[in-house]
Amino acid sequence: MSEYFATVARGLEALAAQELTELGAQDVAQGFCGVSFQGDRELLYRVNLWARLPFRVLVKLGEFPSNDDRELYEGVQQIDWGEYLTPELTMAVTVTGKNEQLNHSHFTAVQVKRAITKQQTEKFGERSNVDIQDPQVRINAHIDKDICIVSLDSSGSSLHRRGYRSAVGDAPLKESLAAALMKMSGWTPDLAFVDPLCGSGTLPLEAAMQALNIAPGIFRNGFGFENWLDFDPELFDRLIKSAETGEKQDLQATIIGSDRNFDIIEQARANARSSGVERYIQFSQLDLADVEAPSDRGILLCNPPYGERLGRDEDLGAFYKLLGDVLKNRFKGWTAFVLSGNKELAKSIGLKSAQRTTVYNGTLPCQLMKYEMY
Repeated sequence: MSEYFATVARGLEALAAQELTELGAQDVAQGFCGVSFQGDRELLYRVNLWARLPFRVLVKLGEFPSNDDRELYEGVQQIDWGEYLTPELTMAVTVTGKNEQLNHSHFTAVQVKRAITKQQTEKFGERSNVDIQDPQVRINAHIDKDICIVSLDSSGSSLHRRGYRSAVGDAPLKESLAAALMKMSGWTPDLAFVDPLCGSGTLPLEAAMQALNIAPGIFRNGFGFENWLDFDPELFDRLIKSAETGEKQDLQATIIGSDRNFDIIEQARANARSSGVERYIQFSQLDLADVEAPSDRGILLCNPPYGERLGRDEDLGAFYKLLGDVLKNRFKGWTAFVLSGNKELAKSIGLKSAQRTTVYNGTLPCQLMKYEMY
């Protein structure tokens, strides 16, 4: 059993803990912007392939005192790097957190690299090259008060980059946040889903992938653990084949995305093609004023502009009021969710929300507002 830590967006720790438990994680515990858990190598591969909410899955290698750079250097040298890193593999070090003495992430990263490469040179007579852009082995050092935790990053690039989204609009939602919003809405594949302001299609795409049981990591170019010395290609291949055979061929209910901008809708269609779900989602160029419910019940979820995206000429207050009117008049029997980062604009919707949940879109605190359309 190894110790793992999945990093997630602030506020999504509880949802991520639930997801990891469902995937088979043990000893699951929420932390700040992450969830610790335990499991075997198969679980590590499965979480990278299937988890929709985390950014990265870190594998803990060691924990030691790090009040200053000397303690940090000595602690890193106590780890046997020959088990994880040979000189022909490229590396990069990222640092999170700080304390009074180690308060500059670049300096801390240099200390960690020095300790590793010194050990390599003494053992092998040569050392790994550093590759900031696309390293084969990513090492994470997290400074928390007087302790440093050193981990390997099993994911490589962030897991929110599913690999299907080549085209993005001006203010795209991260796929991981879209998946979290879907979960928070209580949407299930037997309910119709509508995003009337879909941009490049992230929410409808996440809905389709969930409804069709498509693993979110299936389109990625690769994962960090595939470069590791202990990588088990047969095990991973088995998990990939299992994921592919478990995909569904039909939807139970309609999934719709619309946007008034033709070019943006074309981007959404391109992303749907990349992920193989184009025939399952109805994308259309449509003004908000013309949007209608496809059935008598379902979930509407949207992320309207917060004050940046429509340009300065248009009154966003009127746009939010229109959204409220469309919900009230066209979506009776539905439950609607609106994510807004602007409280004043949100008031213009003119409907009483049944529930408000704080959600962080990046660093911006937003409100996810729930409306029961009786």
